[in-house]
Amino acid sequence: SVDISEDGRTCIAANNHAYVFMWDATDSTNFKPIAKFHAHPTGTYLLKAKISPDNRQLVTCSSDQSARIFDITRHGNETFMPKLTKTLAQHNKWVWDCVFSADSSYLVTASSDHTARLFSL
Repeated sequence: SVDISEDGRTCIAANNHAYVFMWDATDSTNFKPIAKFHAHPTGTYLLKAKISPDNRQLVTCSSDQSARIFDITRHGNETFMPKLTKTLAQHNKWVWDCVFSADSSYLVTASSDHTARLFSL
């Protein structure tokens, strides 16, 4: 899964081993790595990753039946590591997809348990 923030400053890629890679995309010809982290437990698959429209949050969906929300707010040139702020574990099977509302205040997730869930953030 790949995504670029609405402001064009951050690019993310997530692989099926549950790792998320983040780059500073300010210079579109030279992305600079800014973070690499394990978003879900070892042995689970990360299926989707999306940056919120307000550029402050990242959500990841996984085979561990959860979606996780990370604070990805960067402050200057400090050492950066996304902070897990919420784990949404209300599904009974893999969480395959997710989307933020336009104002970043809601999240919808979809699962193989045949449900979609709406979360207020």
